[in-house]
Amino acid sequence: MNDRHIIWSNYNLDFDDWRDDLEEQYPGLPESELISLMYDINSGYLDDERTNLDIQLNSPILVIADFGLWYGRRSGYGEIKSGNIKDCLYTEQDYATWYVDSLGDLRCDAVHHDGTNHYLYRVYKDGVRESQIDLLKEKLYRGSATRADITRVTRRLGDDIAKVYGFSIKGQKNKTLSR
Repeated sequence: MNDRHIIWSNYNLDFDDWRDDLEEQYPGLPESELISLMYDINSGYLDDERTNLDIQLNSPILVIADFGLWYGRRSGYGEIKSGNIKDCLYTEQDYATWYVDSLGDLRCDAVHHDGTNHYLYRVYKDGVRESQIDLLKEKLYRGSATRADITRVTRRLGDDIAKVYGFSIKGQKNKTLSR
């Protein structure tokens, strides 16, 4: 899709895209084992992406969640205390796709047996007061937070990620990335 830069995904892997390379590297292996190998190799690529995105930020990362549960959609939030972008790339769900969207936000769509969870990752801006963070969390908890509330207290992660992978995002600032 043109509206997103995919970092990693194990959702809808197409064996036909992998077939020629796998058959060349593993001649005579049955298709079922090649398919299993495709998933194993792809899973290893996630570790590579974590290495690529080992970017330490100055504050925790806020994770805003929209959960798809058997009894309906629910919202929530959490924090990645480490403040390292690589720590966003973990899930316990069956399938996941991490991507940077057209607004420069790091997101994840994670599919499980009850539905799909959607995650938005943002980092607190330098200089925000604890009271501003608490107010945002309260609004997230009540389900009344707007995009303006979120962008007032946090910034997107896509600019840092785009520098690693060499793509551009609308409105991207050209700052030097420090690790």
